[in-house]
Amino acid sequence: MTNMRPSDPKSSQTNTLGFDEFIGILVAFTTIGFILFWSFSRRDSGWNITSLVSPSPTPSASSITPVIPTTPEQQLSFIIPGVKPTVTRSPTDENTFKDELPPVSNLSPDPLQTEDPSSSQTRTTEQYSVIPPGEKLPTIPPPLAFTDVPAEFWGRRFIDVLSSRAIIKGFPDYSFRPNQPVTRAEFAAIVQQAFDKRHGGTATNFKDVAAEFWATPAINQALSTGFLKGYPDTTFKPQQKIPRVQVLVALASGLNLKVPPSPAKVLSVYKDVKDIPKYALDKVAAATENGLVVNYPDPQVFAPNQEATRAEVAAMVHQALVRMGKLPSIKSQSIVTAR
Repeated sequence: MTNMRPSDPKSSQTNTLGFDEFIGILVAFTTIGFILFWSFSRRDSGWNITSLVSPSPTPSASSITPVIPTTPEQQLSFIIPGVKPTVTRSPTDENTFKDELPPVSNLSPDPLQTEDPSSSQTRTTEQYSVIPPGEKLPTIPPPLAFTDVPAEFWGRRFIDVLSSRAIIKGFPDYSFRPNQPVTRAEFAAIVQQAFDKRHGGTATNFKDVAAEFWATPAINQALSTGFLKGYPDTTFKPQQKIPRVQVLVALASGLNLKVPPSPAKVLSVYKDVKDIPKYALDKVAAATENGLVVNYPDPQVFAPNQEATRAEVAAMVHQALVRMGKLPSIKSQSIVTAR
């Protein structure tokens, strides 16, 4: 009888783990758990495998920089850089949590970067400054660049100041025509534009001023404010070229300038004082004493009956506004100074 090799016994499904196998599995799970626990507790340092072998030294509190805001206070500090919120209640209660931030509509970026000598921090455009709502800085537009008013022209500065404030205007061809005479109607329009409308314009019945005439409102305004008057024959003569003496009488009358105690002494500054009409002596003296008279090229030549040019009218109106405190004064050798 042949001896046959016995077959391998089948593994029994009911066999229990040995002691060594149980210890190995327990050590493996313990090691994995420890690694996971240590990794999650060090999440702020990132998933750096090398730190498992040689962990870096524990950083100090001053060197830790938070990456993600986790508290309401930190989250609010990211809304507007440079603005610190004030928490008045516990942040854990959403119904009672309150922050005190300035309205966003009142915040505007500060475009300047200025360094405070007492601080090492530098302000940038991320910081904000509070501007009162509705407050605007005053701005004055640049003067008009007229093609026929060169920089060396004697009346250039007077013209620039008035044109930048839309008191005088030029012509469609970008010219000002500084040496062109001014009519009485044109002067009335300049007066209306330059001075406050202190009285409502009352309708007048001049025989030579139609109701639909372009300058009728300005003429009525100049009459009601005392700058201009008509003639005894109930005419205004709107197309008449206005002489220099009438310009100064109108300005002195509209501004209610006081007559100086000695008009003759004030007028002695002019070489042609004898040419000034008698009705205008007191008004011209008052205008001279208040710095309204502008003569070019010779300040001592008044030329009262000469037609006033657009440049001369601009200069004298400018001086009247300076007298009222509405414009800053400028230096010019053409401005007459009373003795």
